[in-house]
Amino acid sequence: MANLKELRGRIKSVGSIAQITKAMEMVASMKLRKVQAKAQAFRPYVDEIRHMIGALAAKVGNEGEVPLFAQREVKTVGILVIASDRGLCGSYNSNLLFALKKVADQLIADGKKVVFWCYGRKGYAWLTRRGFEVERFFVEPPLDKADFGAAKMVGQELVDAFTGGKVDEVRIFHTRFQSMIKFVPTGAPFLPIRSIAVGEQAATKAFELDFLLEPDATTVFNRLLPRYLETVVFDAMLQSLTSEHASRRMAMKGATDAAVRMNKGLKKVYNRARQENITKELLDIVGGASAVS
Repeated sequence: MANLKELRGRIKSVGSIAQITKAMEMVASMKLRKVQAKAQAFRPYVDEIRHMIGALAAKVGNEGEVPLFAQREVKTVGILVIASDRGLCGSYNSNLLFALKKVADQLIADGKKVVFWCYGRKGYAWLTRRGFEVERFFVEPPLDKADFGAAKMVGQELVDAFTGGKVDEVRIFHTRFQSMIKFVPTGAPFLPIRSIAVGEQAATKAFELDFLLEPDATTVFNRLLPRYLETVVFDAMLQSLTSEHASRRMAMKGATDAAVRMNKGLKKVYNRARQENITKELLDIVGGASAVS
């Protein structure tokens, strides 16, 4: 059994750790509330811009006339990975990167080249350690301070890579926030856009109102699409950041609870060792008194 001095040191260390993890849990909770409110407020904007694009879809040309809808033979796949800059957030990064590795390995097995764009230091470190090609690592601004300007920069980078022929398909890998205890790694297609039909394939019945456009519908459509893609990127950032803070809050709460339980166990051991020492000293005193008498 450890001596009393060592036990007192361990009790003090575990108590200090519990205080730190409790403080980190409180910080993560405050950040979570802030980012979650921001993500919820941003959702109507995403829905509205998608509605506007759907209203214009039937008035533009076919896929070949809209560059961001053009589908071609896929030889190179670009993937934007949104991970975290810091650790201590449980299995948040490992779950996302495990799902990413399965997809990347399958694409490589199918004979396709995979290049990455990365937001978050943990994702970049993981990719470089495994020898994957990282086209660009976005350092500034950090993810927890990223705004719509950062999303615009990332979206433009991905659009330029697609329209320039550097990649034939773009996907976004991030973690989608579903609840305080559930965060789902998600690999969503980004380019070419398949979720919205254009030209003759677009459904016109859902948008019966007619209106005049200046300039023509195709020009407006092509200028509106980059804004829509930027909102998709920013929404993915907000979802990832919300999931990160929620995961860190859970991890720190678990660490605090474990530290409290460990401290209780150490105090029991300490009290038992202290009582044994007291009993031993009493026995020595009694034995010495008996020998003298």
